Amino acid sequence: MAKQNVSEQFVDILARAGVKRMYGVVGDSLNPVVDAVRRNPAMEWIQVRHEETAAFAAGAEAQITGNLAVCAGSCGPGNLHLINGLYDAHRSMAPVLALASHIPSSEIGLAYFQATHPELLFQECSHYNEMISNPQQMPRLLQTAIQHAIGQGGVSVVAMPGDIASQPAPEKSVEHALVTSRPSVRPGDEEIDKLRRMVDEAERVTLFCGSGTAGAHAEVMEFAERVKAPVGHALRGKEWIQYDNPFDVGMSGLLGYGAAYEATNECDLLILLGTDFPYNAFLPTDVKIVQVDVRPEHLGRRSKLDLAVWGDVRETLRCLTPQVRIKENRKFLDRMLKKHADALEGVVKAYTRKVEKHVPIHPEYVASVLDELADDDAVFTVDTGMCNVWAARYLTPNGKRRVIGSFSHGSMANALPQAIGAQFVDPNRQVVSMSGDGGFSMLMGDFLTLVQYDLPVKVVLFNNSSLGMVELEMLVAGLPSFGTTNKNPDFAAIARAAGAYGVRVEKPKQLEGALKDAFKHKGPALVDVVTDPNALSIPPKISADMVTGFALSASKIVLDGGVGRMLQMARSNLRNVPRP
Repeated sequence: MAKQNVSEQFVDILARAGVKRMYGVVGDSLNPVVDAVRRNPAMEWIQVRHEETAAFAAGAEAQITGNLAVCAGSCGPGNLHLINGLYDAHRSMAPVLALASHIPSSEIGLAYFQATHPELLFQECSHYNEMISNPQQMPRLLQTAIQHAIGQGGVSVVAMPGDIASQPAPEKSVEHALVTSRPSVRPGDEEIDKLRRMVDEAERVTLFCGSGTAGAHAEVMEFAERVKAPVGHALRGKEWIQYDNPFDVGMSGLLGYGAAYEATNECDLLILLGTDFPYNAFLPTDVKIVQVDVRPEHLGRRSKLDLAVWGDVRETLRCLTPQVRIKENRKFLDRMLKKHADALEGVVKAYTRKVEKHVPIHPEYVASVLDELADDDAVFTVDTGMCNVWAARYLTPNGKRRVIGSFSHGSMANALPQAIGAQFVDPNRQVVSMSGDGGFSMLMGDFLTLVQYDLPVKVVLFNNSSLGMVELEMLVAGLPSFGTTNKNPDFAAIARAAGAYGVRVEKPKQLEGALKDAFKHKGPALVDVVTDPNALSIPPKISADMVTGFALSASKIVLDGGVGRMLQMARSNLRNVPRP
């Protein structure tokens, strides 16, 4: 039996950790590893057209599965292209391992062709970043990198020179048992007791939820019922907490709607559950605040805290809920529910135009029809910019759908690459990329990846021929728009030329049929929807300091299919309010 080389052993360890595929672009120093993947039946090489796509795809796969995902780039420019996608994965707490192939080890430090310093370049977007300089250390170093990515939730980077990758592997390497999942973190009894006392003493409690409430929906609802608390959420908490929620008061922040802002500012105890909500201008300064988070470094970095609780949300609430006193007074909760319903009612009534006849098509209308037609378990990937607004306002979560975007890093061009990773996880699940024309065209080359692998991703292109969010930022800053106009082709024609299904929609009456046909198509499809570039309006009661460095986000235009569906839920919650 032929002796293994380092690359083969490297791939074997990844396969033992449950990795099924590696995203990347082949080349020079990476070739030994790619060849090892080719010969390993447990691993698949996914050839993309740009390494940034590889990193975004791996990050999306990790967010869908919760398991380790892997991307790779050849030396120098190849692995430099990974950086933006790795920043996004790291800030999304997605367990991703990146292989940064390196120049020959004998040439490091001598300004060799394509020389960089990956051990420095990836430092800020990783928990672990080390170089393999000797075959003997590879197994232990790789296993350490895997456990950093999984255990801490984020990116590990392993740099490996091409000549090391081709050398014989150590015969008797130490094989450690691999950690492939994260444990639950329970707070101490002292913290639970302090939190219990604060909840019992408060008359008005509000819960504000982020992505850390994933898997804790039942526990949040039980606690909210016990203490009669309105429940608001940040954007990343929407998919986990908004559905089946009789305490829902909407979303706070720059994309917010409903009464979440009032509920967080008019309570006397605000409990932040699993959220690293970045916009501290929306958080109160004159109420007591408790934060519960599984990552202690997140505690207190957004607002002053009266109590910091290190633990995951589900375990914390499981310990806390049975101990708190049941509150009977619903006045605060009912008042916030009514404010929420009234807020949604007001914007729906204010919308009087016949959107089904408006040309160019309103993007809100596109999002609302998309929400109605998409599968109950669809995965939506959402481009940064105005697509974030439409997703936040119009996509209806139900506990089975997923919504993935660059919500913490805020990168353009994320939706299509993330759709690739999501679709590889399950080729039979509906994956919809909500792409802006700016983001789509930035990494448009990887539409060819959909065609090459016959991935049935459906790209719904919100084509307003502009960088709409940037125009809005300029408007807020009092500047004329400049450099934001895109001269776009017929993207549907490009899709057809590439071998995919493509259709262009210019009138509202064409939209529903076009989406249905695209969804029925078994392969990749693109629906190029020409949307209104002027669908940018500013919500009231937002002060200038809340938008420094970012655009005022959401439109006052709300349709019955989007926030209107939220309105239906809000009305339903009001009907369940006990009458005096």
